[in-house]
Amino acid sequence: MTTTEVAKVALVGDRSPNVVSHTRIPELLHTLAAHDRLVLDAYWIPSEDAEAEGAVRGFDAVWVVPGSPYRSEAGVLAAIRTARTQGIPFLGTCGGFQHALLEFARGACGLTGVAHAENDPDAEDFLIEPLACSLAGHEDTVLLEAGSLAQTVIGAERTVERYSCHYGPSRHLDTLSRHGLRFSGRDPRGQVRVAELPGHPFFLASLFQPELYGDGSRPHPMIRGLARAAVDHATAGTRVPA
Repeated sequence: MTTTEVAKVALVGDRSPNVVSHTRIPELLHTLAAHDRLVLDAYWIPSEDAEAEGAVRGFDAVWVVPGSPYRSEAGVLAAIRTARTQGIPFLGTCGGFQHALLEFARGACGLTGVAHAENDPDAEDFLIEPLACSLAGHEDTVLLEAGSLAQTVIGAERTVERYSCHYGPSRHLDTLSRHGLRFSGRDPRGQVRVAELPGHPFFLASLFQPELYGDGSRPHPMIRGLARAAVDHATAGTRVPA
């Protein structure tokens, strides 16, 4: 793809030099520009700042990065909600995946009482709970549904990915599916690992961290897919005014 269009991307999360995925992002952005001609002008938006009205409007993509627990659950959910309802390309990874499901459950399914156990351990109804076996530091196979966005972007129906998480989805997944969320990737035991929203320009979330792909010198196909969607969004001139 050849273009000189610059796409504005919001990196939502609490930036830290101790989170490997965060430290890899600058090199990934450089590689996307140098080798794929996908030029992204990225802005870090701390989760607390994302609470502000219109914090991610005017962007061509929203990328909710790993690093939970976020300082502001409300800010992360607000950013995801804007991307989902305004047709802004979205990628959520690890904590971003968990919060994308939480936002959809509350905002699209009416499950206003569901909670994330890491953020609200005393809640009565959890959507996101501790995994039976932590995936921190693990690699595992992910099986992707044929014809899904995830399969199209990755270019295969099976992939091996790296994780760094302790929490994942548990209850209410049938309700989320009935309201339109597609669970397009699962581990060999059938546990949900990828979600997407059909009909949206680009809405993809994974429990694994594509930022940890390889040695960090080449973007994972999901990150490249977000970049293409962001540049398409910028080229089409469909930004929502800030």
